[in-house]
Amino acid sequence: MSQRAQSNYIPALTGVRAMAAYLVFISHFAYVFDEKFPHSVQRFFNEFHIGVTIFFVLSGFLIAFRYFDSFKLTKAWFLQYLKNRVARIYPMYALLTIGAFIAYHFTQNQTVTAGQNPVVMFFMNIVFIRGFFDQFKFTGIAQGWSLTVEECFYFSAPFIFLIATKYRKFYIQPIAVTGLGVILVLIFSRVNWFGFFGNFTFMMLYTFLGRCFEFFAGIQLALIVRKQKLAGTSKKKFTYLGFFMIFFCVWIMSTLTIPKGYEAGLHNPWGIVTNNYLLATAIAIFFYGLLTETTLLKKFLAHPFIELLGKSSYIFYLVHLGYMYNFIHHGMNSLNDYVFELYDKWGVDWHSPFEYDSLNLLYAFIVLNIVSITLFKLIEEPLNHYIRRSDFLIKNKARNPENESAKIKA
Repeated sequence: MSQRAQSNYIPALTGVRAMAAYLVFISHFAYVFDEKFPHSVQRFFNEFHIGVTIFFVLSGFLIAFRYFDSFKLTKAWFLQYLKNRVARIYPMYALLTIGAFIAYHFTQNQTVTAGQNPVVMFFMNIVFIRGFFDQFKFTGIAQGWSLTVEECFYFSAPFIFLIATKYRKFYIQPIAVTGLGVILVLIFSRVNWFGFFGNFTFMMLYTFLGRCFEFFAGIQLALIVRKQKLAGTSKKKFTYLGFFMIFFCVWIMSTLTIPKGYEAGLHNPWGIVTNNYLLATAIAIFFYGLLTETTLLKKFLAHPFIELLGKSSYIFYLVHLGYMYNFIHHGMNSLNDYVFELYDKWGVDWHSPFEYDSLNLLYAFIVLNIVSITLFKLIEEPLNHYIRRSDFLIKNKARNPENESAKIKA
């Protein structure tokens, strides 16, 4: 690994990816905790969607940390940059999306297509444009809506850097970007076009225009630390301060009234402010601590096994909800029926290890991680290497540091 690539890779931040993915997993199955805990606990876990905000702030930081000082808005640089982004994000998303529509062919699960033409929905999913439409945002791989936001940031990042360096206009940019979103909602809320920028809640929570501050928070963090020597010697307590602030924001959202037709305090106007702005700031403070301090939490997140979970967390995020989880859940239900049939034959009245939702969720969590690590090792990582070394979009240069296998961590 080159010196440059080494300095650009921070193991603890890879571990953070796993934490973020697992928080989202808990949020999607928070109803399980209503069985044995007060409803307030379920409300608290229901706001663990904050994993998505962690991903967004982390993306803003990593892209700026690696590219801000070296970007050149030329055709060659931009194609190389897009090549690296495609290699990192697209192969597994495309393969798993194809799997979702194959599963739809057999199950006819209408959530995959929102009742629309499956060919059209497949196209909208495979090119990420479904994320611009409120009615289609949860089609295909439902949680993949966030990749539309990510891709918008990837395309915007070089121009954000250009405006920040050439015109010295950094802080005004998130205001301008969200302002554009407001204008689009004012225009298209009057047009019934499948919810295309149809309301402010959708724009603020499910589009880059509304969530851009999270990426800008990450970029700002990169601008602060990029000239520092990240030796981890700081004695300040930003890691734990940021960590506490993150879950304080979760608590705030868990106490807010859930608007009619929505599922979380996140959708309350004050929830949007808390998630998009206060939480993003707290996450940036947490990351600053991880970058500049040496704590037990940092050592835990940088542990090789947690790092592996972080590397495979992108796949985990894509498979933890939808056809793959449904397949696992159906398998556990079948096992439960089989176990009780055995008990009937044996004439015993025992409990089945598959009759409890909380245990089944733990089993699914373990199996999904095994699947994710396997897919990462056998498919995602090799494809990532192959695309970066190929002549896709731009001819590969053997000594180009942007193509070093170490950069696969990006």
